Amino acid sequence: MATKLGVYFDQSCITGGVDVDNLVSITTKKWNSIAPVIKALPSLANEEAHKEILSDIEENELDGLLICGSSPRVDWDIHNYGNILVERVNLREQGVLCYQNPDGSEPQPDSAPQLMIEMLEDYINMGVQKLQKTNKPSGIPIEAIHKVMVLGGGWTGLSAVENLVKSGYEVILVEKDLELGGKVRNFVKTIPITPPYAEVSEIDLNAKVNNVRSLSNVQILTNASLEKLSGEPGEYLATIKTENGTVEEKIGSVVLATGWVPQNPETLAPMGYGKFANVVTASEFEVMVKDGKLNAKRVAFLLNTDLIQDCASGNCEGNNEQGTNPESSKDGEEANQFVDLESKRHLAYSRGVSSLVALKQAGYVADSANDAQAYIIYDSIVVQGVHERFYKNAQNKPGIMMTKAEIVSINEDNSELLIEAKDTLIGTHISLAVDLIVLPTGIVPTTAKSAIMNFDYRQGPAFPDLDLFNGFADSNYICFPYETRRTGVYAAGCVRQPMTLDAAEEDAAGASLKAIQCIESSNRGVAVHPRSGDLSYPIFNMVRCTQCKRCTQECPFGALDDDEKGTPKFNPSRCRRCGTCMGACPERVISFENYNIDQIGSMIREIRVPENMAKDGPRVLILACENDAYPALDMAALRGYGWSPYVRIIPVRCLGSVNAIWVADAMSKGIDGVMLLGCKFGDDYQCHFVKGSEICSKRKENIAESLERLGIEADRVEQFEVAIDEYNQLPDMINSFMAKVIEKGPNPFKGY
Repeated sequence: MATKLGVYFDQSCITGGVDVDNLVSITTKKWNSIAPVIKALPSLANEEAHKEILSDIEENELDGLLICGSSPRVDWDIHNYGNILVERVNLREQGVLCYQNPDGSEPQPDSAPQLMIEMLEDYINMGVQKLQKTNKPSGIPIEAIHKVMVLGGGWTGLSAVENLVKSGYEVILVEKDLELGGKVRNFVKTIPITPPYAEVSEIDLNAKVNNVRSLSNVQILTNASLEKLSGEPGEYLATIKTENGTVEEKIGSVVLATGWVPQNPETLAPMGYGKFANVVTASEFEVMVKDGKLNAKRVAFLLNTDLIQDCASGNCEGNNEQGTNPESSKDGEEANQFVDLESKRHLAYSRGVSSLVALKQAGYVADSANDAQAYIIYDSIVVQGVHERFYKNAQNKPGIMMTKAEIVSINEDNSELLIEAKDTLIGTHISLAVDLIVLPTGIVPTTAKSAIMNFDYRQGPAFPDLDLFNGFADSNYICFPYETRRTGVYAAGCVRQPMTLDAAEEDAAGASLKAIQCIESSNRGVAVHPRSGDLSYPIFNMVRCTQCKRCTQECPFGALDDDEKGTPKFNPSRCRRCGTCMGACPERVISFENYNIDQIGSMIREIRVPENMAKDGPRVLILACENDAYPALDMAALRGYGWSPYVRIIPVRCLGSVNAIWVADAMSKGIDGVMLLGCKFGDDYQCHFVKGSEICSKRKENIAESLERLGIEADRVEQFEVAIDEYNQLPDMINSFMAKVIEKGPNPFKGY
């Protein structure tokens, strides 16, 4: 806790006719008992100011600094004073630049209105309170194990092993089959993975396998599977079932590269699979070519699978949208029982890979004989990036014909298969007689079929919310590829997304780096993304814990288990420091050293609320997520947008960390409305902590009930969703909410 403060004003940031010396006087009058240094400097973001502040720290034994000027999102590297606590007060973007008069007009540039001065005073006072309620976080470093487990010995897994060993880490490679190589063992060739990206590439799988086997820091377990993963990043304990029995290995992190399995071919029944012997899948065709069994001269590759969709609409029988579901939960079973997530959608998700595979395999046919002919019939063909060159080369290849068309029917006439198609590129109806039809293979991630990781976590053995991605171990973390909801486990390759070998190699490199980063972060006791380097962690006052389980249930990352008494058991290196547990706790027993219930509550209580709303206007509190909403507010102000002078903004780690007591504090203070400003949630969520905004929306329902019992309208508290690039919409959101508050009139608690 900071007890001797230095408060510094950056005159270069506080424009708009504001008398900075007056702010210094006002601050001195209120806080001189705890702040021996309160001064304004022409600019704080330079070396001279830095030296002066260091001198003040030494001379006055300061232990906390309040920097009043620009947004905390800028110049953070400059305002670093070692072990001294530093807090920033955003007087520029969210004070001067965003200010509008109550009627929406712009203030005079040479004279700051009184409402602006009052707003700046509130922010300064709130900043002092925040600094007083902040302690220097210490972290919980552990002696991390510098060994990474790579789960899956296919192309992605082998590439990850090579990257990790080059980086100086030990690796344990676990492969379920007897041989390494995965699906690539069945490949004849692959799509172009080297310049000029026009011709298929040879695959030297043996060289890659032999290289991995020759590495000294690699332990290889084949015919093995992961039975259980317990512990936390940096000190996981992996229980592995091998052909010689069960072994336990201590590891620091995991690269998940278990790949994919072919979609159940029964899905393709409407297109003749299983009915006609010469209808095969792309994966089956690849094996035929590898085994030298390609005898067909006329082969059709059908990328248009609308016949399957017609069946899904009820026009034919025998197809289930969800696919098989042998492990789905039954009455009385745990909610975390694994559910098979294979479905028809995997065929659509695989379109990008299927298109390239069709081009590659059509080349096999064209090259097999001078009179061979390959047909590619598509509704859309997806070829991304540099692979456009491969597509153009295939277009010019004799023996390959491509056309867009709608397939009407597939029938058999003696030894031939007849394809009827309409709406071709030239608008005519065509009939093709072929020897063989090749249908696309849907890529189904292994995580859609079983728990794979078998986490020994309270929240279950599998990754949560896999249904959002139809079983892929993927995420909507726009900024964090390879990330999963389980810290320390990083997905790469087709278990994450359908992809080609070149993309899988890149994925392996990225996931390997994240696995290394996680181990090193655990070793230092700091958080990984998105709060990278954060030393703080949740502290539990177990004396008051009622074992309600809300924190353990709502943690998005499974950081909390139950101990033998049923109280929360914290695993620090699993934690992302979002504060969702703090927001969940009704007894307020969870806090962070630099972010806690009392801190934000004290800031709210520093907001001056006039008793006469008609004369002095309302007051509205905005609790803004620091990840998207707060930066968007800054961006709006920097681009000339403004909003009501009656709002006061407090950044929070995530809306999931918002505790109901803060809303109660605001209402009891007489504040007329509360805006909860956070990331988008739902299927296309953008929350950096995945569930924060969604959890907040559910808690808001409980808050609404509490407010109504107190005689306060529930819609005085509203949640708004905003993406970081929707900054231009924020002024309308704020001003429309303000208009609603004004229409409702003052908070009934105002003046008490």
